[in-house]
Formats: sequence, C-alpha cells, structure tokens
Amino acid sequence: MAESMQGLKRSHRCTEVSEADLGKTVTVMGWIQKRRNLGKLIFVDLRDRSGLLQVVFDEESVGTQDFEKAGRLRSEFVVAVVGTVGKRDGGVNESLKTGSIEIKATQLRILSEADTPPFPIDSDRSVKDELRLKYRYLDLRRPVIQKNLMMRSRVATLIRAFLAEEGFLEIETPVLTKSTPEGARDYLVPSRVHPGSFYALPQSPQLFKQLLMCSGYDRYFQIAKCFRDEDLRADRQPEFTQVDMELSFVDVDDVIDVNERLLARVFREVLGVEVPLPIPRMTYREAMERYGSDKPDIRFGMELRNVSEVVRDCDFVVFRGAVEQGGSVRGINASGQGAMPRKKIDALVEFAKGYGAKGLAYAAIQEDGSVKSSFAKFLKPEEMDGLITALDGRPGDLLLFAAGPDKMVFDVLGALRVELAGQLGLLKKEDYRFLWVTEFPLLEWSEEQNRYTAMHHPFTMPMEEDLQYLDTDPGRVRAKAYDIVLNGTELGGGSVRIFQNDIQEKMFACLGFTKEEAYERFSFLLDAFRYGVPPHAGLAYGLDRLIMLMAGEDSIRDVIAFPKVKDASCLMTEAPGAVDEKQLEELGISIVEQDK
Repeated sequence: MAESMQGLKRSHRCTEVSEADLGKTVTVMGWIQKRRNLGKLIFVDLRDRSGLLQVVFDEESVGTQDFEKAGRLRSEFVVAVVGTVGKRDGGVNESLKTGSIEIKATQLRILSEADTPPFPIDSDRSVKDELRLKYRYLDLRRPVIQKNLMMRSRVATLIRAFLAEEGFLEIETPVLTKSTPEGARDYLVPSRVHPGSFYALPQSPQLFKQLLMCSGYDRYFQIAKCFRDEDLRADRQPEFTQVDMELSFVDVDDVIDVNERLLARVFREVLGVEVPLPIPRMTYREAMERYGSDKPDIRFGMELRNVSEVVRDCDFVVFRGAVEQGGSVRGINASGQGAMPRKKIDALVEFAKGYGAKGLAYAAIQEDGSVKSSFAKFLKPEEMDGLITALDGRPGDLLLFAAGPDKMVFDVLGALRVELAGQLGLLKKEDYRFLWVTEFPLLEWSEEQNRYTAMHHPFTMPMEEDLQYLDTDPGRVRAKAYDIVLNGTELGGGSVRIFQNDIQEKMFACLGFTKEEAYERFSFLLDAFRYGVPPHAGLAYGLDRLIMLMAGEDSIRDVIAFPKVKDASCLMTEAPGAVDEKQLEELGISIVEQDK
C-alpha cells in the first residue's frame, strides 16, 4: 500500500551523496533497481536520473516494521529512504560514482508499488525497439536514454546562451501557417472556422525568419519544432527539432564563423572535445568527385578516382559504353583487402545493385603483383596497369569499379566506401570530423515534374559570377548555399537569401512559376520585400541529428523523448487514430474508403 511522503523532503539525488557526507543523515528518493535479501541484511540499489546508490537495511537500524517492508521491495517500486551515509563494508565498486559509500537506512516509505516491467530497466539489456517504444515511459527510465536526454537539454541551454552572447534574439514563429508546397509534403490541419480551408504545419520557419529580417530584428534564432510528411528512416522523424537562425547584413563567411564557434563551444563543454577551427571547406563538385556524396565522411580515405580516360578505348564494353554514352568509370581502392573472399565480394556487388548499379567490377592485386579480376581478359596489360596506377594500387589491395551515368556511379561508390569502412572498423564514433560543403547547384532537374526545382529553396541567392547563366543555362548556376556535415551526416544547411526583386523573379521563372503563381504562394513575403529588405542569410541545424552523433547513437529515436516509428505512428499512444464523427462534421470532412 502506498504511503505519503508528508514530513519528508529529499536532501540529495542519488549520486549527489558522496564521501563528504560521511556520518550525515540524508533523505533520498527514487526507484528500486535491484534488491538482494541476505536474511539479516537487505541491500537495495536505488536509482534516479543521476545514477545508482546502495542502501542497506538491517532490522536493528530501521526497525522491524520497515525491515519487513524492505523485504517486500521489488524492481521499480518508488521509495523514500532516510539514513546515514557510511563507507561500504564490501569494498569499492569502481563502476559507480557512489561505489565507495552506502546509506544505512533508518526509515523507509513505499511511495508507489509497481507491476513487473515488460523488460529490465538497465542499460545493458538488448530489447526490441517495438517493445521499448510501446512502453516508452519505462524505456525513458533507462540510464542510457536519460543520459542522452540530459545531454540534449544541456546542448540546448548552451546554444541559447551562446547565441544570446552573440546578439541573437529568440523569437517564436507560428506553428499554424499557410501551405506553400515546394519540397516535402506538408502536414495539413483543417480549419473549423473557415470550412474547406487548411493550415499547414511548418516544414521550417523559413519565410517568417526572413520577414523578421525585413522587420529589422537583425539576428534571430529559435529552437523550433518542424514537420514533414515524408518517408522515414533512422535519422528522420515526421516532427523534428531544428536550431534555426537568420542574420542581416552578412555573407557566407559571417554565418560560417558564428556557427563554427558555436559548435566548438558545445563540443568542448559537453564532450571535452576540441573542434579545430576553421572547419575545412569543400565545394559540392569536389565532394562528389572525391567522395561520391554531398555529405562526405572524411574520417577515412578510399576516395573515388575517375579512370574514364584510361578505359575509353578498351574492349570491355561495360567501361567503353559508359564513357561513350557520356557517363564515367570510377573506382575506389580498398587497401589491404586483396585477399577478400569471393563470397564477400559478391555481397558487395549485391550492395552496389541496391544503389542502381548493374554490377561491380573488381581487381584484386595479389602479393606477387599478379591480378585476379572479373574483367582483366578484356583489357590490354597497359590498360590494367593504368587502372592500378590511377588508384595507387599496391600488392594486397582490392580495386572496385562502377560504370554508368555519373549520378549512379557517385551513388554506388559513395555508399560502397562507407559500407566498406564500416566492415573494416574505420568508423570511430568518437572521431568527430566536421566539413562545410559549399557552392551547391542552385537547381536540380525533376523528371517527375519536368522542370527545375530548388535544391535548397526558392529564396537561395545564386553566386554573383553565375547570374549570367540564369536565363540561358540554369543548371550551371551555383548557389551561395552551405551545409555543415559531421561524419557523413548532414547536420544542417543554409544559404544567403535573394533580396533583389529582379533576381527573385528570374528564380521563380527558372522554377516554372508565373508571376501570378509566385505571388499566390508567397505574397506576404514578396509584399514585405517592397518596403526595404536587408541582405540576409541563415542556417538551420537538425538538433536531433546533432545529439545522436554526440551521444554515439545510431538512431535519432534514442535522443527524442517520444519518437515515432517508420510509418509515422506512435506505438505508445497509438496515434494517429480515428476521431469522432461529430468532430469530422464540424470540420466539414468525410472519410471516403478507397479500394486497396
């Protein structure tokens, strides 16, 4: 039966008790992690968000009634304990912060009893994600999850403090706004007051933060909830949190400078890691050519090499045909992997097919210098020598090649180098390698829509030297856009914004919008620009991804308190769910069943 805590006040969290408190009376409260009944002595590990503390009960100290209560304690009971701090009799537990002390109980109150949980509440057990997320309120008690969420809180506090020091104002922007479909799908919210009309949940505060620059607020930031109705994966959620900022009277270098110092501060104070500044920069084109990715992992080498010229006239039709059709042949060197079993190579071929390749050509250089290859018979000796030289091949190396359209080759080899690095143990989570990727293409061609779409968004400034191509060759135009990448994950991105009407009109024309269509979608922003707009630029981080990498986790679900699963549902609350017919009637909505 539950007891009241009346008359008791917690004096310490569990790990706030230390040897400095020896001999003192303390009051601690928390959950029972484990109980060991030795007959005359009962030992309990008490847990709260700070960690574990050992409590010992003996009948003489605690009294017969409370000793009997201690014998009934089970995992996850919530208790209050009053006792005296003493040194442990059984030796020091080096793995615990409180491993040299214990509380000798003089009073026990059971504040709440608990059913047996569906999985153990500790950080060492492997539990299926579905079970963890169904009982998320229990999963959140696990020390590893609590550590992640406390890290998240600390990072958010540091970000707020740093940006305030730098003259930023924290300003909230609306969550119910207008749908401006250009990119991912919006989550729509029907309006009861305006039947047939809908709000959209923001994919980003983009338009509002630009309006704040028009309004003279100079430096804005917000830790903002954003929403995208898109397919999910390990590092995506339908609702996510971003650190959003915008600055007036700045260019690329100004935005990069403040964010480099912000990242350095956060990593130093939270992880004790020094981020060398300035962070390296690499253009989009160089990133694709060297790593096959616009978010390259630079913790290891295995860079791509273009060998198209070496095999342009060879008899291997796969290579020659790729070059003749305007594509390329590129390779990577898996150094020291020349003896890789054929079964493993075949698995790499299947992996490559998942990224659009029809196959993967390989050449294993033996220790005696001879070559085992899937295509050697089609090449002259000097052509094979040229490939080996181009990839800096040495005895014992494995050379892997992809051929075809550039985009496919980049996708295949970019993913393959990361896959191999994982297999070879080259991806050290504690090795933090930042990179700025700059000069992205302004536009990308959409086969589905048969038009150019904005690679970032329609308000991204072209590079001044490329403005001349907006009318004649828009695919050639580079943007004043920049992404911050950490260990192969895009943490965030931003750009300098367009603030001149003539450039904005040309941008809309490139995207296939008429003036009327552009005004219909973005009238409030375009109207604001008529009244004096400063040059401005901004950036937004995915806070969830940043914490995931800092915590060494593989999924952002482990750094979000109540995440969704891959189909955007919540296993705990069973959202989304049906609503009453009356609610639908008020909104003027009817549900129409469709044949599957």
